[in-house]
Amino acid sequence: MRAQLVDGHKRNIGDVRISVTDRCNFRCQYCMPAEGLPWLDRDDLLSYEEIARLVALLASMGVHDVRLTGGEPLARRELWRLVEMLSVDENIHDLSLTTNGYLLDRQVEGLVKAGLRRVNVSLDALAPDRFFQLTRRNSLQKVLDGLAAAEKHPELRPIKVNVVALKDFTEDEVVRFAEFARKHPYEVRFIEFMPLDADRTWSRDKVLPNAEVRRLIHAAYPLKDLGRERHGTSRRWEFADGQGSIGFISPVSEPFCGDCNRIRVTAEGNLRTCLFSMTETDLRGPMRAGATDDDLEAIIREAVWAKELKHDVNDEGFVQPLRTMSQIGG
Repeated sequence: MRAQLVDGHKRNIGDVRISVTDRCNFRCQYCMPAEGLPWLDRDDLLSYEEIARLVALLASMGVHDVRLTGGEPLARRELWRLVEMLSVDENIHDLSLTTNGYLLDRQVEGLVKAGLRRVNVSLDALAPDRFFQLTRRNSLQKVLDGLAAAEKHPELRPIKVNVVALKDFTEDEVVRFAEFARKHPYEVRFIEFMPLDADRTWSRDKVLPNAEVRRLIHAAYPLKDLGRERHGTSRRWEFADGQGSIGFISPVSEPFCGDCNRIRVTAEGNLRTCLFSMTETDLRGPMRAGATDDDLEAIIREAVWAKELKHDVNDEGFVQPLRTMSQIGG
């Protein structure tokens, strides 16, 4: 084991989000244009072996929680191979996946066998026409089938459903999602819309604050506050009768930057210390040039030491990053 990875604000870094691809089979309006984005060439992507090396190094520095993201990570061929490589590392305590769920039903069994421990499924509407309106894909049933397939594996708990909350859209879905959380062993989590869209049309008046979502749910099904775990992104509430739970991730209205312990690695191997970072640190170049683990450790420590204290979304003069969420890794 190496010394704990720490940033310049004395925060221990314990969580890494690894993007395995920038490609996605959906075209969600809050993320990318209908025609998609220019995709990375295959050779530009980190190989599974390179990802496993980086993750093992980070895990030896106390970064014990690993989430695989995209784009859509299940669009990358034989993702179970990477899961298998990572799951045998005793320094990795939590290995999870964020997916849109479209390919989950056919892959979940192999992923569980390979060692996947948790899954987050993005699902922004439960009405088929509204799902199509937002994703530009007529694929709601495929996502629900993926969730049902995941539910059959008790190893995958908790199953989290992520809902991006958009003003003048999500209000009509809120109670449906509350009922969904009460009927299934899922934690439905509402995430405030963030300025990471490809069309760069984000504005505060398009954000549906989670306080309003809570109000709508509480009027139908009373809620009980469970609080937020340190370093957690979600503030959890349970239904007063104990039947299910709801989470709220509020980076715009209630930022939780003060105890952020996360870093990200993009699909082509750039280290980002914040979703809204304006700079990145290349790790792929040094790896392919023959850098030792000690060399990589020094590069990572220097970059992480400069990790931002907070994002500037609520500050005057905020500048949106050039990359979209799909290019960064959710």
